[in-house]
Amino acid sequence: MAQTGERNDPYSAFNFIIEIDGFDDAVAGFSECSGLTTETDAIEYRNGNEDITVRKLPGLKKFTNIVLKRGYTDNKALWEWRKTVMDGKTERKGGAIVLLDEARQEALRWNFREGWPSKWEGPTLNAKNNEVAIESLEIACESIELE
Repeated sequence: MAQTGERNDPYSAFNFIIEIDGFDDAVAGFSECSGLTTETDAIEYRNGNEDITVRKLPGLKKFTNIVLKRGYTDNKALWEWRKTVMDGKTERKGGAIVLLDEARQEALRWNFREGWPSKWEGPTLNAKNNEVAIESLEIACESIELE
């Protein structure tokens, strides 16, 4: 007999918003986001008086770059932010990647801090294709936390 109760369906990956300090929704409308990854190096260690098994200790924690993609528009805010790094006047910003539920309410939030644009990539142009011109921005950050 089937039981009735509350379902715990997974969230859809297409329903998200990006928040970057100092940018409005027009700048932060992205079609793709990746790089929500944390990693800790394993340090191998062994005492000379122990058997041949190596211990693995946690080392430095690392956060991969957050990669954002959006349709290219005449808004140059992301390019100007990247240009601050190229000019030696880096502006670090915090922000969040917010996953929304079916009602477009916040379900999960990954906050990042001390982010700066480490790579900007312009659109690939091809007269034979019928695709939107996409720009890509990689944000190097020092922390990602799931709220």
